[in-house]
Order: sequence, then C-alpha cells, then structure tokens
Amino acid sequence: MFELASVGSLYDRAIVETSREPQFLALAAFLITFGFIRTSAHMIRAEVSWWPGNVEVGGTHIHHLVWGICLMMITGYVGVTVAPPGPWHEILSILFGVGMGLALDEFALWLDLKDVYWEREGRTSIDAVIVAAAFGGLLLVGFRAWVDLAEGVEKDVFRLTGALGIVTYALVLVNFAKEKFLVGILGLFVPLVALIGAIRLGREHSVWAHFFYKDDRRAKARARFERIDAPFNKLRAKIRGGEGQSAESG
Repeated sequence: MFELASVGSLYDRAIVETSREPQFLALAAFLITFGFIRTSAHMIRAEVSWWPGNVEVGGTHIHHLVWGICLMMITGYVGVTVAPPGPWHEILSILFGVGMGLALDEFALWLDLKDVYWEREGRTSIDAVIVAAAFGGLLLVGFRAWVDLAEGVEKDVFRLTGALGIVTYALVLVNFAKEKFLVGILGLFVPLVALIGAIRLGREHSVWAHFFYKDDRRAKARARFERIDAPFNKLRAKIRGGEGQSAESG
C-alpha cells in the first residue's frame, strides 16, 4: 500500500500538477494499443482457434488502420469543436492514443497502398511507431527535464545545458532522417551516440540520402547497411522457417 501511495503521489506531482496528464494518457494508450494489435495480428496469422479473426464486411478485410483513422478523426473533431472539460478531455486523449496505435501499426500500408504488413516493407510501420513514441516522450518529459536540471545552477551552466539539449535533439533528428531510429533514441540519453550516428552514413532510401547523397554515397550506404542487416535477416529467416515448420506439424 505504501508503494502504491508513493507512485500515486509521484504521478500527481509529475503529471497531474504539471497539466501533462492528457499527453501522458495519449502516449500510454498509443503504446498499449500498438502492443495489443501487433500481438493480435500474430495470433491471427498463427490461426489460434480461440482468438477472434479479421473483421470482414462483404468479403472485404477491414484493416485496423481504418478504425484508427476514424477514431482519430472523431476525437480530433470533438476535441477542437467541443473541447470538453475533464474528465472527458482525458477520455478523448486516451481514445486518440488508441486511434494512433491502430493507424500507425499499418503505416506501411499508407505508403505502399497495398498489404505489406508481413513483408520487408512492413518494417516501416514499426519505424513510424518508434518515431512517434520518441517524439511523444520528448514532448512529455524531454525538454522540460533539461530545463529542470538547469534551473538550480548558475546562468552559464544553464545556457550550456540548454544548448546541449538543443544540439542533442538536432542530432537525434538527423539520425531519424537517416532512418537510424535506435541510434537516435539512444542518443537522447547519450549525446555522443547521437553525434556518431549523425556523422556516419544513413540508409540508402532515407530522407537524408534523398537530399544529400549522390550515387557513390548511396552505393556506400547500401553496402554498409547490407552488412549490418545481414545477421538480423538471417535470424528473421530462421524464425519464419521455424514458424512454417510449426504450422506444418500442427
């Protein structure tokens, strides 16, 4: 009971009293929904008998991004036009986060306009979720954490800390533009990692490469990330092979 009371007190001080509860609830609902719907997709693919299957209307599979987009449209409209007070404002935040989770889990389908959920291109959906979660975390606690750290020290240290925070976020954005999402997230906590990642080559088809790389740089980037991705691709192939054998034996 003491631990629960301590957690509740910390939540009140850090989230409620700082007016960040809607942001926190939306981010939490987004992450929980993504985890649930991704698990659900794996259960459906594995043909688990007791798990509900896909939603179909007239033989047409209704992807869950449709429900997510509709939910975000409804909650966004109500939030802008009605702007209800609490607790309805917090409920809208949760529903909006649920809509984000459903929609971004199939982000790759937005880009390719075809069902690539289980294809290599489907990895874009996970990348989009990582980026959205990282920015949600930044908006919730990121910049404020730097400011809180600097408030208790001298003015020069305050400026240095603020500058370091701004530079770090800029380096993180460069990593995201190069499609080096894991490096970018780690760089939020270890600026040196963000700096190294920003200096080194990005992926061949990244936004950064589109604007700044010529053919020779693209070739180098392709060769480098083929070496980096090779062990993960082999592991993924083994896992898929194991799933195929399990399905055949079942």
